[in-house]
Amino acid sequence: MCSIAGLFHLDHGQIDNMKKSLEVMNLLQEHRGPDESGIWFDEKRTVGLAHNRLSIIGLANGKQPMTDGKGNWLCFNGEIYNYLELEEQLGCKSETGSDTEVILHAYRKWGEKCVDHLEGMFAFALWDEENKKLFCARDRFGIKPFYYTVVDGVFFFASEIKALLPFINEIETDRDSFKEYLTFQFCLEGKTLFKNIYAMKPAHYISLKDKKFKEQRYWQVYYNLDFNHTEKYFREELEERMLESMKYHVRSDVPVGGYVSGGVDSSIVSAIATKLLGGEYLGFTGKYSNGDDFDESRYAAKVSEMSQFPLHTLDIKPQDFIDNIEKVLYYLDEPVAGPGAFSQYMVSQLAGKYRKVVLGGQGGDEVFGGYTRYLVAYFEQCIKGAIEGTMNSGEFIVTYQSIIPNLTSLQRYKPMLRSFWRDGLFEAPEKRYFSLINRAPEVGDCVRWESLTDYDPYHTYEKLFTADNVNEKSYFDRMTHFDFKTLLPALLQVEDRMSMAHGLESRVPFLDRKLVEFAATIPANIKFKNGTMKYMLRESLRKYVPESVMNRTDKMGFPTPFNLYVKNEAHDFVMDIFTSEKAKNRELVNNHLVIDKIVNEGQFGRNIWGMFCLELWQRNFHDKHTKYKELLNS
Repeated sequence: MCSIAGLFHLDHGQIDNMKKSLEVMNLLQEHRGPDESGIWFDEKRTVGLAHNRLSIIGLANGKQPMTDGKGNWLCFNGEIYNYLELEEQLGCKSETGSDTEVILHAYRKWGEKCVDHLEGMFAFALWDEENKKLFCARDRFGIKPFYYTVVDGVFFFASEIKALLPFINEIETDRDSFKEYLTFQFCLEGKTLFKNIYAMKPAHYISLKDKKFKEQRYWQVYYNLDFNHTEKYFREELEERMLESMKYHVRSDVPVGGYVSGGVDSSIVSAIATKLLGGEYLGFTGKYSNGDDFDESRYAAKVSEMSQFPLHTLDIKPQDFIDNIEKVLYYLDEPVAGPGAFSQYMVSQLAGKYRKVVLGGQGGDEVFGGYTRYLVAYFEQCIKGAIEGTMNSGEFIVTYQSIIPNLTSLQRYKPMLRSFWRDGLFEAPEKRYFSLINRAPEVGDCVRWESLTDYDPYHTYEKLFTADNVNEKSYFDRMTHFDFKTLLPALLQVEDRMSMAHGLESRVPFLDRKLVEFAATIPANIKFKNGTMKYMLRESLRKYVPESVMNRTDKMGFPTPFNLYVKNEAHDFVMDIFTSEKAKNRELVNNHLVIDKIVNEGQFGRNIWGMFCLELWQRNFHDKHTKYKELLNS
């Protein structure tokens, strides 16, 4: 829902060209809110807010920026799902019928602590006239984006990075962030690939007053494991919490649909949504005609049949890739992990023709343990413990004996296993997990490493992996929490941008505060029982989904046949991208060697995808920066 943008002079001076600046920021984000737009700035031209609206709740009267009539102004992106309950708690009667209004009332009562009471996905900026303060906040999981920079004493913010580029003197690649991208295929701790442009971290707020910049965390999930309850208790409680989350996530003044990938998470969401909404629910999925490895639509169809909702299926063609992949990188702002973003862009385009709101299954893997690498890493540590005699059944342990029957799910991952066990076998858990997620070795000499600083991403990784809110003994929780804090925000970037590119709001019911906090109390020997990925989620909600879907061990994560496209239909297109004059002279990337790997070595894997995205990113932003700046003078 919507885009936000604004600017604030930290010295309370007058900002030149205020109206035009706000209009340009709205223009660059108008795809996020096609229904209406608005701007506001104070008489002294010290602060200004801009907004594009996608109308979901309070359709008639929810226009923004919104004021409470007492000097406070707000621009807000997202949904506050408990807005009706907050209105009752605050004793305020809504004049607009929108969830935006409740944030203004909550701020007047609780000040900065208002964020503690908001349940939902949100990024907002609120001008407090009485205290001459700009207060900005982002939701607990980073579902909704918030980027900012400071130029010549002015604080600029927006939902998307592209809206900040007209005000940047020169676009530079942040080299520390670049090394993090090469390592993880995303950036850590609020950094971006654009030098001096930052993302507000999830569960943080920023307060700007009297030249003081305060960024503070307001929420954290703690893994206080509950060893006093049985598996049956956890199953029943999880189902109840999921149903409660779904009840809030289907609140809307417009019809709701959902992504149906054919995996466990999206299937659960769609099945429960259908029970709550009845016949208005529509499902959307995509497929490729490149064999079964790229077509999971048969599983989505089984979910549709069992839950009795209509399913729209898009057959994605090679020409779609050629026609749209540059748009994908434009809307993403930054390159991201994996080619699945293209698939999601295409399915979102389909969904946007029928709905304004869709539900998705994002977050289930990080909260409940759905990645194969967890099993790979955990199994190695089990073997180590067995050899050293330190392995025994206990509250934090999933024994290697119990894992063995589930190792058949690793059949498709033999190359990864060979690579993983080639070096460093039985090292400390944090080093072994790092070796599973480190992508830098795949890049090799395609990067001009001599041009980079000595910054070591491992030190940041190690700090995050050994967080003090996770019990050191629980290896499983340490792995999932690292991905929860780092990979999940990157995936949510894709979720937000690919849907909003088509004026579509994507909601993620697994990322409900109460549900996540509860899941963090489930011990690994129950949550990851016998090495079964997402065991607790499967057992708790099994009745909602066809057995053939619930028991799947071959989920592919919305596969995109990039490797086949590069070999065949899109070969010339990809080669043209890499062989342009600018591509051959990049400062940090040696595209001559990328071409060599494609032509002479026949490489078409994830390393080539990563380099391809970097080149498209530079074409979209570095090479076209002048066009962004010219918007201010048009």
